[in-house]
Amino acid sequence: MIDLLTITNQPELAARCDQIAGMRVFVDLECDGKAERQKGHDTFISTHHVEDVGRVKAVLKHSLLMVRVNPYRLHSPETSKSEVNEVLAQGADLLMLPMFAEARQVKAFCEMVDGRVPVVLLLETADALNSLHEWLDTPGISEVFVGLNDLHLSLGCRFMFEPLLQGHVDRVAEAVKLRGLRFGFGGIARMNEGVLPGRDVLGEHLRLGSQAVILSRTFNRPDEKKSFEHAVMALRLAETELGLRTTLEVAQDRVRVAGLIANLADGLKADSLREGPKVMA
Repeated sequence: MIDLLTITNQPELAARCDQIAGMRVFVDLECDGKAERQKGHDTFISTHHVEDVGRVKAVLKHSLLMVRVNPYRLHSPETSKSEVNEVLAQGADLLMLPMFAEARQVKAFCEMVDGRVPVVLLLETADALNSLHEWLDTPGISEVFVGLNDLHLSLGCRFMFEPLLQGHVDRVAEAVKLRGLRFGFGGIARMNEGVLPGRDVLGEHLRLGSQAVILSRTFNRPDEKKSFEHAVMALRLAETELGLRTTLEVAQDRVRVAGLIANLADGLKADSLREGPKVMA
């Protein structure tokens, strides 16, 4: 069963997640530089605060609480240390480190956490991808999660799922699993929704042995009663069905999904060309 990660600072939704098997609640404190990096893209920019960690943790009895902190500051390690200690005091079960680029950042962060909770590394830069084997054996790491939003921008791609098409996600998955660590990637829409349908994304997770995925905002529609629970149930049903595919069917789906990603990426590139050159003022 793949862990389903729900980003929320609302205790009510967190409590509902806590009643569903295989859910991980995710408080997101990252704000440093994120708005500038993802400007013009339909991505989630968090407004969560440290106090939300304790508020959410108080309602959880079963689900783990993961907190994404701000990138490790080599120029100001005391700032990072203060945030880490405050988050841990609020009851976080896992810490996620975003936007790292090199092994010394990973090492310094893991030493700062000092084994108090497992560390989840969010691989979302080209530099982190290129230095994969330099930081992957760092003590304290429990999971590597590939963040496609920022990674595809860092790689100069037009479409979020292009790193999957280009084999980068496969390469990370293989290296991570070889070391006995957990692996996950990207976000997922509802099964019958999304530019790349959620069911197709889920099929790729199962092919790669992924153990975690972030649920998109479409899963929680406050105007639809029980919408969240029904959408999760549909995902779990699809997970079971896709898990029964033959080796040949998995391979066929891989080729078909690669074609979908290539077509979507080509369409975005064509749209960009039609916009014409940018004129600098």
